[in-house]
Amino acid sequence: MEKSSVKLVKPKLSFWNIFNMSFGFLGIQFGFALQGGFMSRIFQTLGASEGEIPMLWVAAPLTGLLVQPIIGYLSDRTWHPTWGRRKPFFLIGAILSTLTLFFLPHSPVLWVAAGCLWVLDASINISMEPFRALVADKLPESQRSYGFVMQTLIIGVGTWIASNLPWLVSKLGVSNVSDPGIVPLSIKIAFAIGGAVFLLSILYTIFTTSEYPPEDIEELKKSNHESKGLLNGVKEIFQSISNMPKTMALLGVIQFFSWFAFFAMWSLATPALTDHVFKAPLPLEQAYNMSDAASNTLFADASKAYNNAADLVGSYMGMYGLSSMAFALILTLYAAKRDINRKYIHMISLLAGGIGFISMYFISDPEYLIYSFILIGVSWGSILSMPYAMLSSAIHAKKMGMYMGIFNMFIVIPQIIAATGGLNFLYHLIFGKEAINAMLLAGTSLIIGGLANFLITDPKVIKHVSTDL
Repeated sequence: MEKSSVKLVKPKLSFWNIFNMSFGFLGIQFGFALQGGFMSRIFQTLGASEGEIPMLWVAAPLTGLLVQPIIGYLSDRTWHPTWGRRKPFFLIGAILSTLTLFFLPHSPVLWVAAGCLWVLDASINISMEPFRALVADKLPESQRSYGFVMQTLIIGVGTWIASNLPWLVSKLGVSNVSDPGIVPLSIKIAFAIGGAVFLLSILYTIFTTSEYPPEDIEELKKSNHESKGLLNGVKEIFQSISNMPKTMALLGVIQFFSWFAFFAMWSLATPALTDHVFKAPLPLEQAYNMSDAASNTLFADASKAYNNAADLVGSYMGMYGLSSMAFALILTLYAAKRDINRKYIHMISLLAGGIGFISMYFISDPEYLIYSFILIGVSWGSILSMPYAMLSSAIHAKKMGMYMGIFNMFIVIPQIIAATGGLNFLYHLIFGKEAINAMLLAGTSLIIGGLANFLITDPKVIKHVSTDL
């Protein structure tokens, strides 16, 4: 009896096919942008000090370190005639993320918010990792750069809109000020909108995108049966880590410095910029005599100034999403017709982002932050596409999901190091204790990451060598 085996030659897909399969990233990025732009503000509102904020963020990278390789391993072993391989994980992650986004800004105390961040990041990771693998599953080698850049284009749109949501909601008349220890209503509404967008955009991709079956379904069933069990799964993940391709490890060096830089921005840009650029730091209630009417008024004015500044920081951070969208659009149009040099695009982009971070230190007029975030957005657009395009050319298709998940280690390990004291220690040691110095460290880290691209030498990784039929 013949085995059920089909050697699939992947056809090139149209713009709309690639758009549909990438659209779910709009919701994923709504979740990430709201988390990245406003979690530090929520933590500060609930009583966290500036020095405590990076440690409160440790939940996010820790969950990624644990969840992504497991989800990648499970999705590689999954196949359902109706739901496919990756789509079940899209849906589970979307439902959990939506529920958490609704609840998180209503956290009554700091530890609840930190716990919600843990759940939110785990849920987003359940959806996100299979989206990366889907590009490699569906697209021939010649279209993978195009596919990852399309994801980046949609991510840029999501970042810009989500980052501006609290500002927009407050402009519509919803208060962005609240009593001490209470998250403003504008943030609560923005997170609720984000939750709805997350679920709807994932559903759009699920209902408009089909998946290719495994080349040999019987072989997949046999392999799953022979390697079933938790211990076998853990063993296979660790074996894959120890046997990872050299190029993957070298890309990991670049990712390490890139994501250390962006973690510094997500965790400390709000306190750094509200203080250094806007001259409106978060007022501490204990510094005011709240029984005195005049002091109460001063506290209220300072609180309003901080919240207005924090809204604008979030809005300016949205500019890096808009910039990454424009950068990705240019790359999308170019990559649709031509091969691109992934290595040098990534190098130049990271160097530009490093300059953007460093420039923040020298800005006194908040309007000039736009230009800093435009440069940062160029690097962000490349970070979300070029490393994955290069990686997909260096790993075996049968382990695409697991290796994409393992690759996430190089994203989360630098964030864990930063969150557990590395960020505060390094910027205090090298530049000084003011929070704005964290942006100087971020810029330095991104420049090192850019120069590390010289380590990548494999021609088929740097630039697609056509073998598609």
